[in-house]
Amino acid sequence: MKFTKQLAASAFAILSVCALAGQATAQEKVLRWSSQAAIANLDPHGTTGALPLSILGNVYEPLVGRDKDMQLEPVLAESWEVVNPTTWRFKLRDGVTFHNGNSFNADDVIFSMQRVGNKYSFLRDRVSMIKEMNKIDDLTIEFVTNVPYPILPQMWTSIYMMDKEWSEENNATVPSNSVENIESYAGQQSNGTGPFRVVERVPETRTVFEPYAGYWGKVEHNLDRVVYLPITQDGTRVAALLSGEIDMMFPVPLQDIARLQDNADTEVLIQPELRTIMLGMDQRRDDALQTEPEGNPFKDKRVRQAIYQAIDIDGIQQKIMNGLSEPAATLISPLLFAPAGKMQRYPYDPDASRKLLAEAGYPDGFKTALVCPNNRYVNDERICQAVTSMLARVGIDVDLRTMNVSQYWKVVGRPVQEFAMYMMGWTPGGLDSYSVLFNLMGTWDEASGRGRINNGDFSNARIDEIIAAVESETDQAKRDALIEEAYQIVHDEVYYLPLHQQAVVWGVRKGVEVVQRPDDDFEFKTARITR
Repeated sequence: MKFTKQLAASAFAILSVCALAGQATAQEKVLRWSSQAAIANLDPHGTTGALPLSILGNVYEPLVGRDKDMQLEPVLAESWEVVNPTTWRFKLRDGVTFHNGNSFNADDVIFSMQRVGNKYSFLRDRVSMIKEMNKIDDLTIEFVTNVPYPILPQMWTSIYMMDKEWSEENNATVPSNSVENIESYAGQQSNGTGPFRVVERVPETRTVFEPYAGYWGKVEHNLDRVVYLPITQDGTRVAALLSGEIDMMFPVPLQDIARLQDNADTEVLIQPELRTIMLGMDQRRDDALQTEPEGNPFKDKRVRQAIYQAIDIDGIQQKIMNGLSEPAATLISPLLFAPAGKMQRYPYDPDASRKLLAEAGYPDGFKTALVCPNNRYVNDERICQAVTSMLARVGIDVDLRTMNVSQYWKVVGRPVQEFAMYMMGWTPGGLDSYSVLFNLMGTWDEASGRGRINNGDFSNARIDEIIAAVESETDQAKRDALIEEAYQIVHDEVYYLPLHQQAVVWGVRKGVEVVQRPDDDFEFKTARITR
């Protein structure tokens, strides 16, 4: 009965989805899929979000990518080598064309790297190591780094190449930036080298892709079109999959896994995800926003630890995540950095929380606020509701505010930072700890971009020293020791409140074959419709 009511309530929305997606002929193989959020723009350098970067990765391509097993593989670069400790030589792939027919060459790479390094780019930290770029010929480039940089190829797996000529002709040399209200032509139009090209886009409603006939590489798909349909409401998205209006979706609400598994026409794909979910706090302002009494309690380590120990992470795992999460003690998955598996969470202990609050001068607690997305992470809003209730039990009265992810990052991110506490998830760029250290743990430095995602603005001089050392350390054992030290400092000082790594849960119609990856990337070129 409950399911019947949900279908009825969602019927109008589903019919709208079907109409907007357009009708395929009997011979066409059209893959319709959905996730929680719309693609804010088509600019490959205008976001750091995992979902838009994944989608745009079907249109644009990097020099270096990752295969199905998450191993590095050549893409637009055929090969790369270390010429000397601070010089990398990349040999580019010959015969590659952009969707408009222009040839891909070294000029496009240099232009793209410069564009990524623009002060308005969300990705500029990933090229901050470059001191200079030297074009050897049309298909050969040498990159000179400021210091030895052993993980350079790993850091460039989501740096997509753009057509210099097309960008200059269309005044698209500066990246789109929603926070700074910068709109680029590349935000609404696309021109990549990837296996699919955008043929239709209705913002907030649908984006339609078709195979690019001139694609240089091999593909496994048999698709005529791919239609992306953002559906915010979980129930509507599930109902659309069950009724056949869409062919694939993620994430599957955990409470609906059994329903999809029991349905004869659908199946569920599950594996661990690499993203870590955490809470952050304002550690910069003298007076935290929406916090009473006056002052900033989050500057006191005892308060931060009190909040940490008031959160029943096992309860969240069992009651909200249906067991499909792995409680985290630090900011990276042990699948990416093995020593993280040795770290232990502070124990759940409300009595210890109350004691710490009293020692910090808050025997009766305090009032504050928490801002969370409601359509970005698995059960994000429910987790934040649970945290709010848990903190109330130790005397912290939390005003919870939730919002669509597109609005959320404008509020939480620089330079606005309108929060006392906030939720965030992070999958490290290049799948390497340096991304976590540089972006989330470093002191904010506008010139280099260090600490850009350290929205709470804590500062630790030793962490900054470690970041500088890790960047150029080529001895793996020494590098790992430095990284472990940085994570330990964050743990000891309770700069963040790590929660868990969630699971990757996709729902798929029978007769649709997709390759699920632990980074949640969806490659259209590996999908097939066999029904």
